[in-house]
Amino acid sequence: MAPAIPAAMERPHFIGIGGAGMSGIAKILAQRGAKVAGSDARESETAASLRALGATVHIGHAAHHLADDASCVVVSSAIRADNPELTRARELGIPVVHRSDALAACMNDLRAIAVAGTHGKTTTTSMLAVALTELGLDPSYAIGGDLAGPGTNARHGEGELFVAEADESDRSFQKYDPEVALVLNVELDHHANYASMDEIYESFEAFVAKIRPGGTLIVGEHAGARELAARVRGREGLNILTVGESADSDARILKITPKGMTSEVTVALDGTEHTFTVSVPGRHYAHNAAAALAAGVRTGIDPAALAQALTAYTGVGRRLQLKGEAAGVQVIDSYAHHPTEMTADLEAMRAAAGADRRLLVVFQPHLFSRTQELGTEMGQALALADRSLVLDIYPAREDPIPGVTSTLITDAAAAAGADVTPVPAKDTVPDVIAGMTRPGDLVLTMGAGDVTDLGPRILDRLAD
Repeated sequence: MAPAIPAAMERPHFIGIGGAGMSGIAKILAQRGAKVAGSDARESETAASLRALGATVHIGHAAHHLADDASCVVVSSAIRADNPELTRARELGIPVVHRSDALAACMNDLRAIAVAGTHGKTTTTSMLAVALTELGLDPSYAIGGDLAGPGTNARHGEGELFVAEADESDRSFQKYDPEVALVLNVELDHHANYASMDEIYESFEAFVAKIRPGGTLIVGEHAGARELAARVRGREGLNILTVGESADSDARILKITPKGMTSEVTVALDGTEHTFTVSVPGRHYAHNAAAALAAGVRTGIDPAALAQALTAYTGVGRRLQLKGEAAGVQVIDSYAHHPTEMTADLEAMRAAAGADRRLLVVFQPHLFSRTQELGTEMGQALALADRSLVLDIYPAREDPIPGVTSTLITDAAAAAGADVTPVPAKDTVPDVIAGMTRPGDLVLTMGAGDVTDLGPRILDRLAD
């Protein structure tokens, strides 16, 4: 039986309903019987999938899209204050609810597993969702990307577990009260919202403080995650479990064996070793899988069964997702937009390519503020590729910052010895790539913006 829908969520209107986080909540509420409506800037497969669930989706933002009888208006931090639908909601006195509060309401009365960290949230949440489903536990889940199997980012299940991606970018993850919380890593990012690492740690500590009494915090091997564990260790009613390759890890990764575009991983947990396959390459994805295993076990699931179920994970959209092959060239899509993520994905693809295949990257920086702070490190990461094309900055919710352009990245890449070319006109990329590739090459489209749209276009051009 579905949990009761709070009165405020019976007729929600989502501004930006097609977004990864917003659409997931909208889908869950629609599946539970709410009368869901919303708007988005453009038509998309996500909009179509929401309509298939009975939601009303308008294209474009206009005051008249908001029904007078809406029970609330749901917004994310990306929605500007002058949005016409938001303005209309204030005029009508309709409550405005942040996305995180809506998700928290969806998790009420369920056993929540919240996955946090600067990197790896979507993959780890997806691994858990797939494995729990494979075990017949019928979980609910809300993820920041579409699972390769079900092809969706969210689902209402009849089981007692709810797996959710917990976003630290705007501190909204502090709204949740999970039974199990994962913190994979802690780094300085989201520079428009955090001025220092001290602010980052304070935010994560507030997230940890919301774990239910007797619950578990699972931390990865990243130095920032271990520092967080040290800061909160000793809190009454909090259990801490560490995951990693170091000898002192509670869930210790004993071995990671690369096998082309997959890996075989062995994890020792509670005195028993478990070996399973991870369907994406790279050490960081092996660590994600080990964290997922530890989280599931802490909810009472048999570790051997869960390890086997994790092999059912076949990927999630934009996380080293194979888009296709043409003219002997494979095109793969990566969501990496922070230097740490970029380096991890490039190292994974470098290993998968081997000595005889070239790795070509089409990189689109995401956010002016991130480029201003981390542009040098982004350029240095691109030195791992054989050749790179760098697009203009994808602004998302930000206004331009004077002097901050992709040149910060290309200059740093060139200084690091990278073969890098600026390509301001995105539409020219398929022709540029077609002119430089040869059979056997791997082409990686990388970034959190609309660079993902180039994958199919590159494949079409290569096939001509």
